[in-house]
Amino acid sequence: MATSRLSPRALAAACATVAAAVACGLAIGPVGISAHRVVLELADLLPGLAVDSGLSEAHAAIVTEIRLPRVVLGLLVGATLSVTGATYQAAFRNPLADPYLLGIAAGAGLGATIAITNNLGDGAGAFDLVPMAAFAGALAAVSVSYAAGHLSGRSTASLILAGIAVASFLTACQTYVLQANSDAFRKIFAWILGRIATSGWSEPLLLLPYFALTAAVVLRYRRALDVLAVGDEEAAALGLEPRRVRMIVVTAASLGAAAAVSVSGLIGFVGIIVPHVVRLVFGASNRVVLPLSVLFGGAFMVLADLVARTALAPAELPIGVVTAFLGAPFFVFVLRTSRKEIW
Repeated sequence: MATSRLSPRALAAACATVAAAVACGLAIGPVGISAHRVVLELADLLPGLAVDSGLSEAHAAIVTEIRLPRVVLGLLVGATLSVTGATYQAAFRNPLADPYLLGIAAGAGLGATIAITNNLGDGAGAFDLVPMAAFAGALAAVSVSYAAGHLSGRSTASLILAGIAVASFLTACQTYVLQANSDAFRKIFAWILGRIATSGWSEPLLLLPYFALTAAVVLRYRRALDVLAVGDEEAAALGLEPRRVRMIVVTAASLGAAAAVSVSGLIGFVGIIVPHVVRLVFGASNRVVLPLSVLFGGAFMVLADLVARTALAPAELPIGVVTAFLGAPFFVFVLRTSRKEIW
């Protein structure tokens, strides 16, 4: 199925996967609700339609007020992390690049740690200041990384090395703050390990504009990212401005990743595994990888969150543990059975 164009069959497969993931996320839980009644309840929410789902008022509230916001947030977080991971990999021509490459995770972790230790919240709720602190820390880390990389040579290697240095420094700062505030360990590590939890629609609505902006920009430049794959000198000879394109897409991807981290904590592996699986199955062109990463990334996160909240019910597993536990073996299996090169 390798192609440089997004085929209707691939798009249909991705949309079907998203639909199945959403149906499972809404139907499965401590209170089991049949999938067809969930679909009818969702149809009843559409303007101009009046559909009797047969659900009691309590069950309808579980679907629309508790599970639906969480599923939507999972879709947005997964889609954002996946498309930003694919963008970083294409922009830096590095298969190991992920959304946290330029210190976003370390910056967000430090910001959240400072906020939690100063009793500004625990990362949940519409008026919690932890997401704002994490967002600010993530953007600050990327800005410093970009400035340091620019001053030291403007090459992609310089930028990556600057990101590693900044991340190491910020992680050390976070460790110091943790040691000085050991009583907040539990709250901080709960945030660091990641979670898809909502207090209504505030978190999805907070992330939605950042996701929309990130997706619009990187999808606009998907052809340019394909040209960058041949190298900066060759791309320049073809009329592209590599530094300008890279700065635009990396800035947009960093903004989206920072927003996703601010509402969900540090969820690893998604930004690496989903784009690579898409490349292995559907082809390496960014005209295919980027849009499919949005869809499959959202579906993957919804299913991972479903496992996180049901595996040890009524307790919840950290979703970062689930993404690694599910993702790593599956990715190894795909690599083992595939005969195609992804880079």
